Amino acid sequence: MENTPNRALRAATIALACPAMNRTIAALVALALPLQPLAAAQPLPASQLSAIDTAATKALRDSGVPSVSIAVVKDGEVVLTRAWGKPSGTILKADPALPYQIASNSKQFLAALLLMLENDGKIDLDDPVSKWLPNLPHGNRYSVRQLLSHTAGLQDYWPQDYSFAAMERPVAPMDIVRRWGFKPLDYEPGTRWQYSNTGYVAAGLIAEKAGGARLWDQFEARIFRPLGIKAYRVDDTNGPAFPQGYHRNALGPVRPAKPAADGWLWAAGEASVSAADLAKWDIARINRTLLPREDWDEMETPVKLADGTTTGYGLGVSKYLQSGRWVIDHGGASVGFFSQNSIWLDERVAIVVLTNADFGNVQNELTAEIAGIVLPKSAQANVAEAPRTAEAKALVVALAAGRFNPALFTENARYYFTAQTRADFRSSLARLGPLTKIEPLRPPRLRGGFVNRNYKLTFGKRELTLSTYAEPGAKGRWEQFMISP
Repeated sequence: MENTPNRALRAATIALACPAMNRTIAALVALALPLQPLAAAQPLPASQLSAIDTAATKALRDSGVPSVSIAVVKDGEVVLTRAWGKPSGTILKADPALPYQIASNSKQFLAALLLMLENDGKIDLDDPVSKWLPNLPHGNRYSVRQLLSHTAGLQDYWPQDYSFAAMERPVAPMDIVRRWGFKPLDYEPGTRWQYSNTGYVAAGLIAEKAGGARLWDQFEARIFRPLGIKAYRVDDTNGPAFPQGYHRNALGPVRPAKPAADGWLWAAGEASVSAADLAKWDIARINRTLLPREDWDEMETPVKLADGTTTGYGLGVSKYLQSGRWVIDHGGASVGFFSQNSIWLDERVAIVVLTNADFGNVQNELTAEIAGIVLPKSAQANVAEAPRTAEAKALVVALAAGRFNPALFTENARYYFTAQTRADFRSSLARLGPLTKIEPLRPPRLRGGFVNRNYKLTFGKRELTLSTYAEPGAKGRWEQFMISP
């Protein structure tokens, strides 16, 4: 019998000669090669622990976000799990073992599952979607891969950071696909990138057909149980045993958020997990376990558009260069919850930040602060101003004065701006004094047929965040106009 290294080398040679065997052979090679011992991760020094504690405590105090739970990975091992604040009215003590809704951070699980099914020979990511969903109009024009990379052209059914009227009723995945996936495509597939939850619901239906089992059962069998992750379906975590999601209208009171009815997150964001359990997934990514290395690489490789430009988004995750370091990350937003999951592969570091609030931007700001503590500090990018800043400023001033012109807003936005919401905006903003400055936080981007623009608002010494979506065009109506600390 050949020794293990020789078998591995022969397997690699066969793979080069027979590309169709690459995925299976790559997995065997990974198992055959001897493992190199890794140095144990060193605990974070007391100074860093204190700095993280100070940053988290301040973030909750300044934002009004009720609670936050984090995990930090160094050298491929969890070195810190900690939680602060109040998870709910019935759970008064922070607990890092509590699962939080991670929403779109679940998308990477679906991308991984479909790669596994491709390795099994049950599907090809370059299959036209019509092969699996034959009744879907235009399904012969885009592939399963384009669903996962947000380049298929399907309109996003949920670009807003709030739930709209239809979400008060339960929905089946195919109902979402029929309502939004049967519309004309927003663009020719492969020519643009536009985030689409609709595409992931369609991809989830395809995974069920290809895998021959319910999507959640496949997640459990192939991802969660092998990694020791305790995960919950998001719809099962809207109850007193789990963290409560919270919402805030401008600087009004922090209120319990009414969750969307069953089914709305499904394949687009179905999981609730603890920060420590999400870190287990990050460790698998860092160590290239569970999946062949080439599958991890494929997920993390930004797709190219028809004109040769790259999108920064691969399959279920983004990849970008920040101060000379490659970062793999994704965010998540459900009603009452924000999450952020970031991995620095070369440094073998990951940071998970989960909050039970859909305001405050704590998930992003705390991720940056913790990264600055455990990694060398990085400079912030200077972002150019977006086109509709003047209109946004005028609307902030109007809302602070109690004025609301429904003609400037879409039907969904008018549904959001209830009498209570408008009163919260007026009462909380009016006492801050005049708006002295408005600054774009990043260039505008397309999502769900709308243009997303985010701003920093300054009222004297107080700074707030404004998150907006608007119809395209200079006079497009506002679909979202949300202010938070």
